[in-house]
Amino acid sequence: MPVDTATRSSNWSFPTAVRFGNGRLRELPAMVRELGASRPLVVTDAGLKDLAPVQSSLDVLRAAGLSTSLFANVKPNPTGTNVADGVEAFKAGGHDLVVALGGGSALDAAKAIAFMARQTVSMWDLEDIGDNWTRASTTGLVPVIAIPTTAGTGSELGRSSVITHEGEKRKVIVFHPRMMPDIVLMDPEMTVGLPAHITAATGMDALSHALEAFSAPTFHPMAEGIALNALRLIKTWLPIAVEDGTNLEARGQMLIASGMGCVALQKGLGAIHALAHPLGALHDAHHGLLNAVLMPYVIDFNRPAISDKLALMARFLELKRPDATGVMDWIIELRHRLSIPDTLSAMGLTSIDIDRVAAMGVVDPSAGGNPVPLDQDSLKTILKAAA
Repeated sequence: MPVDTATRSSNWSFPTAVRFGNGRLRELPAMVRELGASRPLVVTDAGLKDLAPVQSSLDVLRAAGLSTSLFANVKPNPTGTNVADGVEAFKAGGHDLVVALGGGSALDAAKAIAFMARQTVSMWDLEDIGDNWTRASTTGLVPVIAIPTTAGTGSELGRSSVITHEGEKRKVIVFHPRMMPDIVLMDPEMTVGLPAHITAATGMDALSHALEAFSAPTFHPMAEGIALNALRLIKTWLPIAVEDGTNLEARGQMLIASGMGCVALQKGLGAIHALAHPLGALHDAHHGLLNAVLMPYVIDFNRPAISDKLALMARFLELKRPDATGVMDWIIELRHRLSIPDTLSAMGLTSIDIDRVAAMGVVDPSAGGNPVPLDQDSLKTILKAAA
């Protein structure tokens, strides 16, 4: 029988301090003070600002006597302008901590705002290429408390932010080891009310992280084990979370799986993300949904190189067939159960510039982790199949 997390609170670190449990939002003011702060800026996205998770967070902070402001000028695919405006709001309000609250977009923007509030270099100078991260100053960094309201990106446990460079029409991975939040508050109650289709798309994003991390050829046994266990949790709990959004056990297990997927992806990603990033930048489409649509086409492309790994995965997940075909069958069946479109055109992307997307994808940092080396022709092959 699975462990019941719905009635359990727990603290752990890996290495970020995680405070997990239902109703633990009430502890947020104590966490702010624990980090030596008293003037938090809550950062979220425009779609979430008037909903219960944000309003409850503001209420509990203000009731504790903490001078709190809200910044919600964050798009579904956060931009450099969003980050710059957030830095300005942070400084203008004399804030000393950022509460990052929301899904991957809000968390990514919030982490970037907190990190850039103390920098003199451009954010774009910290793109995840080579040793660019060494350009940043680590003096007086702004502390961050991250509160995920979706179970997908796992950005609350990540060391990077994906930000759209508007001038270049591309998504940039901004990275620094110190971008990780100081405390992660995982309260399953904060994810109740998330619509079923968003629960499905974000859950498939978590699955894509674990799948690509497990498939990447990099040697990282710890991350590989975490990826497998994340896949196990997603297989069990994602359908339940989609079909019964009030099930706190499912919500909690998916929060855990999402965070695990983000920890695992340090092993590498691959063609799913290398293509989803430019498609998202050019079409402003939902990242998790893009990953879900692209997933089987990338698996099929990579299959000759990862058939043994897929067979291991199938056995671990106790699939109907203990081989690569079993994994593919499971993912396709899961997509249909969650009402995920079969193709990019079915999700509304009917005018894709395949040459441009492939050219952007081959230089995306995620491309280097693909089990089969990628070039523009191979990415175009995948895109045409997924179209």
